[in-house]
Amino acid sequence: MARNDFAQPIMAGALAAVVGYASTFTLVLAALTAAGASPQQAGSGLFSVCIAIGLLNIAVSWRTKVPVSFAWTTPGVAFLLTVGEPAGGYPAVAGAFLFTAALIVLAGLIKPFARLVAAIPAPIANAMLAGMLLTLCLAPIKAVGEVPMLALPVLIAWAIGLRFARRYAVPIAVVVTGIALGLSTHLAPGALDGSWPSIMPVMPVFTLDAIVRIGLPMFIVTMASQNLPGLAVMQANGFVLKPAPLFIMTGIGSALTALFGGHSINLAAITAAICAGPEAHPDRTKRWPAPMAAGVVYLLLAPGANLAAAFIAAAPPILIQAVAGLALLSSLAAALTGALVQEEARLPAILTFVTTASGILILGVGAPFWGLVGGIALLLILRFGVKKPIESMGK
Repeated sequence: MARNDFAQPIMAGALAAVVGYASTFTLVLAALTAAGASPQQAGSGLFSVCIAIGLLNIAVSWRTKVPVSFAWTTPGVAFLLTVGEPAGGYPAVAGAFLFTAALIVLAGLIKPFARLVAAIPAPIANAMLAGMLLTLCLAPIKAVGEVPMLALPVLIAWAIGLRFARRYAVPIAVVVTGIALGLSTHLAPGALDGSWPSIMPVMPVFTLDAIVRIGLPMFIVTMASQNLPGLAVMQANGFVLKPAPLFIMTGIGSALTALFGGHSINLAAITAAICAGPEAHPDRTKRWPAPMAAGVVYLLLAPGANLAAAFIAAAPPILIQAVAGLALLSSLAAALTGALVQEEARLPAILTFVTTASGILILGVGAPFWGLVGGIALLLILRFGVKKPIESMGK
């Protein structure tokens, strides 16, 4: 790759990491604390997960030259927030995390499961991706309504960049957003007080209560709401992955982070769309540096969690979401096109799209999974007993 080919994917990857971290790091800390972690253990958990995500993003993308992205399980920590502290305290939670990691590895070793995942129809995968992206792609317009003085310069800079330097429209918007945040964000006195986060080992304890209440549901939520959508996002962007090795790697990574109080890691979904989508680079073969840049940012955020947390918490969250939404507009357009290209699959794809965009939560499993299930079910119903014209003519 030429030197000037790196700027666009690097900016996209950095944006993906900031969006992924900023949008849910407070949820991670709150969930780990609610499950019984001390502030030091919660900080250690976040620290260890950032390190694992950073290393996986760098190593896998470098080795495969494919923009594979990893993240923590946001639906999983949202579920954890509702469970409370189990019998046995946080060591039992760490044991449940290890149990979840073992199940993820097992999912990678069971070949029929991996083949089933790879068989998701392309229109359904694209529709699910579009439904996942819709909310974030609405953020730029919402930001104009909420913080017009900050959001309008970002939107104008993006539009001008789109006209005169299309490849760099999103990086230009990111730079303008950084300037706006730097001028408008003021840290409260004492916001940076406290020690830097550090790694703190947790000796896991295996209890039936924690495994049933946390370990098994966490596995289901992580697979259904993160890994499956993550594979679908990659498929929608033209990258067909072998899921088994990825499940095994994320399972091993999750097991290592569990020893330090961290929760499960998995394939990224929405942030993967930033790294694997057209805004990372017009040429699909040149998008692989994006996850590597994201990995570097996660490694930088890990020891600087206090500074990052204080700055991001003080910044308007809608502005960070807005620039991410601008970066994902091309991915949304491509996903909608791919979802509707086959006439016989349009209604199932639309059902998948609206279900995913609805944000429903059933049995602790998020909308992307139910959109996938509903779309495939309707597609099978519509195709059941229908013969192709040529086949029917021959008979």
